[in-house]
Parts: sequence; C-alpha cells; structure tokens
Amino acid sequence: MLGRNSRYYSLFLLLVDSFVILLALCLSYILRVLYDARPLASEVYALEYLSGLLSVIPFWITALALLGLYQSEVYNRRLLEWSRLAAGSIIGVLLILGWEFITKNSLFPARLVAVYSLIGSFTLLVIEREFLRWLRSQLFKYNIGTNRVLLIGSSSAVADIAKNLADTKKSGYKIVAIAGPKSALPEDINVIHYPQVESALKFIDSNHITTIIQTDLYDNHSRNQKILAAAQTRHISYNFIPGEPEFYSGKNTIDVFLGYPMISVSQTPLVGWGEIAKLFFDTITSFIAIVILSPVFVILYILQKILNPGPALYISKRLSRFSEPVNLYKFRSMSAKYGKKDAADEFEEMGRPDLAEEYRKNHKVSNDPRITKFGKFLRSTSLDELPQLFNVLKGDLSMVGPRPILPQESKFNRNKTALLHSVKSGVTGLWQVSGRSNLSFEERIELELFYAQNWSFWLDIKILFKTVAVVLRKTGAK
Repeated sequence: MLGRNSRYYSLFLLLVDSFVILLALCLSYILRVLYDARPLASEVYALEYLSGLLSVIPFWITALALLGLYQSEVYNRRLLEWSRLAAGSIIGVLLILGWEFITKNSLFPARLVAVYSLIGSFTLLVIEREFLRWLRSQLFKYNIGTNRVLLIGSSSAVADIAKNLADTKKSGYKIVAIAGPKSALPEDINVIHYPQVESALKFIDSNHITTIIQTDLYDNHSRNQKILAAAQTRHISYNFIPGEPEFYSGKNTIDVFLGYPMISVSQTPLVGWGEIAKLFFDTITSFIAIVILSPVFVILYILQKILNPGPALYISKRLSRFSEPVNLYKFRSMSAKYGKKDAADEFEEMGRPDLAEEYRKNHKVSNDPRITKFGKFLRSTSLDELPQLFNVLKGDLSMVGPRPILPQESKFNRNKTALLHSVKSGVTGLWQVSGRSNLSFEERIELELFYAQNWSFWLDIKILFKTVAVVLRKTGAK
C-alpha cells in the first residue's frame, strides 16, 4: 500500500540518497587526491570531477529506483534493503566506469577512488537509511507521517490486517475505524466501530482518514462505488485486499483479460526465472560441497563398515515435488534389520506398543531403540544426511525445501500435500532451523507450507546460513 505519506517519504529518500552518493564520491576523491602522496593515474580537477558526477548520479538514482529501493515493500525490510543497496552501489560505480569509456574522459583520478566510492557509497547509504528508519519510527510514535486507516470488511482478514498494523511505530499505519460486523473486530484494539459502511463514510473527514482498505466486495454494486468514490473525491489512498488467504499467498499476477482485471494465483512464487536460478544454484552448490567433503564421505564409509556392519547407505522411498517418489540417500543410522517397514509396525514387532502409539501420534519417537550408537552420533551431528547432496546433484531434491515425506505420511495431511509438493523437497528447510525435532508434526507442516507459498532466493540463503548454526549447536537434533 503506497499512501500519500509513503510517496512523500519515497521522494525524500531519493533526494537524500542523491546527496549521500555525492558526498561519498567527493570524500573518495579527497581521501585519494589530498591525503595519498602516490602519483595519480590521471589529473582530474575537482570542478571537472564534480560536474562529471552530477551527470552520472541521476542514472545511479535511476538504478536504485529500478531495484525497488523507493518502494515501501523494500525499504521497510532491512536485510532486503541492504542487499539492494549493495547491488545499487556496484551498479553505480560501473555506470561511472561506463561513462569514462563512452566519453573517453577520465573521471576517477585513480583506481583506488573507485574502490573508495564503492565502499563509501554503500556504507553511507546504509547509515543514512538506518537513521531515517529510526527517525521515522520516532515520528510515528507521535502520529506524525502516519496513514490513518478506515478498514472495511467482514472476513477474518480484517482482524489479521488490524493486528499486523496495530504497532504504528513499525507499520506507519494507525487503524482509526472499522466498518463491518462486530464479529470481525480484533480483540484488544481500540478503534471506532461502524456496523454500516455508509456511517463510516460520513465521518471520513472528521476522523482524518488518509487510507481506505477494503477486504470484501458487497453484493450491492452501488455500495462498492460509494467507497471508491469517497476515496477519489478526497484524493486519499484506496486499497482492495481480497479476504481469502489464497489470494495473498504464492505468486499472484494481475493482468487484463477481455477488458477485465484478472488476478492469477499460483501455488508458489518458485516459477519462471526463480526455478531456473534455484536449479543452477543447487547443482553448483551440491557439486562443490561433494568435492570438498569427499574425505569426510570416505572416513564415514569406513567407520560405518567397522562400527555398524551392513550397507553403509540407507535408501528410503520419499515423496518430493508433485508427490513424485525419489530414492533418498542417508548414512544408515539403524541396525541393518530395521527400516524396511513402517516404523509403527516395527515397534509392534519389537514388543513396544508404547513407541508405536507415540509414532502414530507424533510421527516420531524421542528414543528410538532401532538406532545404533554410531547411528546416534551420525544423527546428532546431522552427518547421516550428507549423502543427500547426491540427491541434489541428481535433481531429486533441492538444497532448501520442505522435508521429503514418507508415502504413508501423505495421508496425515492429504488436503495440504498438493500445496506442500508444489516445490521440490530439500535437504534443509524452515522446519530444521526453527526447532527441528522439537517441532510438532502440524507445526512443521505449517512452516513448510509457508516456505512453499513465500519462497524467495534470499530466504534460501538465510535458511542455509541458519542450518550451519543449528547443526553446530545441535539444536533440537535427535
């Protein structure tokens, strides 16, 4: 939602970014030319340098804009903003080098100025944006620059939106009034309630409303037109958010079909270029990891043969993308006679109905007697999962994704299996970095569904880094 205040803030960001970039480039020139006695590659006078910068900076700012750095969905997310600023700083320096190539004139008096410019622009832009983020949150505390919201609807989305926007200091939105049935009102939020939307529209001016959010369309066409007209005549922001959760999960696109706006809903954003990029990343990463860890594979294979006689690997049938069966490779952690049947059946045969019941309830057991001593070591260190890198190289799995489930587990979440398997299963995932074995089955499924519906390349990178930390700490591993 881009309200009037958000537009003003975006324009302010653009102006401040321009000044900060100019400052970083000037400081880079001063550091190298005035405080470094080494000879310069070319003589570039300060006035000539400054005039050249003023010609290039508009293109630099355009690059930042194309990276989305003046959109609220980017500048309100710190890590995403930082990554885009890094990319923008690199592009900006490349633009200056390109300007030098095209004009045949030197702008950087020395190569070190380019390095200083890259580091300095990124550093100062981050500091500037963090300061403005802090300053903005302080102003929000006093309702300065906030968007005053009238929320209209009767679905569960009304309460959800109100709760998420309730912290005005972070969101920049203040829910002033809600129009709809009393059942849609969120608890513990003090707002004005209007049972009828017509009543709410009469008090837009007196409530100083700057943003209208509607979650449900009325059957009466004229009522919807009144709401839109109320926003248009006052030149305030109007936003329609479909109340059904399916419309704001996965990848949604808006197009025009036969003259009508059409919302296309995909199960996951992992389509198109994202799917291709993920495939390349998985292939390259798994190949490099296998090469680096090859001595570890050899040592574990030898230890497995000595300490846990039988096949070194355990091959398990699992379901991956589109519920297609794959052969999952793991270092065997159980005694060789186990793992051929359903776990509950094996526990029954062992005379442990208590474990069979625990498995049927939680789909896992806390102390599995089938696991050998060396197997416990493999599991506690997650070394048993290393062979899954070969699954990734083959294309059966991804480095990051939902847990590959057993065929018999699909019946436990039949209505969610299709969505869960809209992406390829992974060696690691949100379930591993959010508690791993300590999570209940339902909690794990919900996390994996969130991943499938909200995938991003940056999310994959964060999960991989968190996985390393989780494995080193042995958090929740059993």
